[in-house]
Amino acid sequence: MIAARDEKAPPGPHQTDAAVVALVATGDRAALGLLYDRYATALFAVAFRLLISRTEAEDVVHDVFIGLPEALRRYEERGTLLSWLKRVTVRVAISRLRHDSVRATSALPPNVSATARDHDLAIDLEAAVAALAPSLRAVLVLKEIEGFSHAEIADMVGISVTASKVRLHRALRALRAMLEDGVR
Repeated sequence: MIAARDEKAPPGPHQTDAAVVALVATGDRAALGLLYDRYATALFAVAFRLLISRTEAEDVVHDVFIGLPEALRRYEERGTLLSWLKRVTVRVAISRLRHDSVRATSALPPNVSATARDHDLAIDLEAAVAALAPSLRAVLVLKEIEGFSHAEIADMVGISVTASKVRLHRALRALRAMLEDGVR
């Protein structure tokens, strides 16, 4: 006798994002946990670079995953799920920047690995990025670190493409000046 197969097997790491997304959209908590395991670290890194606060970045990732089951019901698969999740994370972080006064910290972003010589440069660069105005830091991080286009940044941040380009130019000019003067 063949045993009946369970129609709703728990999601596993071998399942595609599309399959896991479909389960999350139906309220499957195990599937949501699987997406968290797959993407939370990458989303935290984006939020941290924007907010320069571990606590704030953790809160943003938490907020993203709390609202994910509902958001995924409206998700249309265009591009990768990670790219879409990063966009959602950026929107939540930008909203937090607009409504909260986030204090800059001197902590390094997650997963920073450098030689001893490069370590000082990484600290200087991180301090300089943290010292930027939030509006400049957001565009710099989204363009130069996350690789979004100016059109995508403009859409996420709620500015024009030209404003995005201007902010990036100002951010790079300010970084150059701070690094030449020695930020620390």
